[in-house]
Amino acid sequence: MINQPPGKFDPDYVATLRKILDIAVENIAIENRTPATKAKMAQVIVQEAAGGITDARDLVSRAVRVGETRAA
Repeated sequence: MINQPPGKFDPDYVATLRKILDIAVENIAIENRTPATKAKMAQVIVQEAAGGITDARDLVSRAVRVGETRAA
């Protein structure tokens, strides 16, 4: 669980979100690990975190779902 109010992105929180992205990227197919797909996954993580999702596993899961389809 990440204890961070929605919409607050201090440096420590950004570092946590980056770790979440790294974990999510490790859980998608290698051929989908393009900069565009990673950007799409990062966007989902930030949007969901800003919307109040605070569970790291939930954020990873949501990002992985997006990363399963390679971005153009």
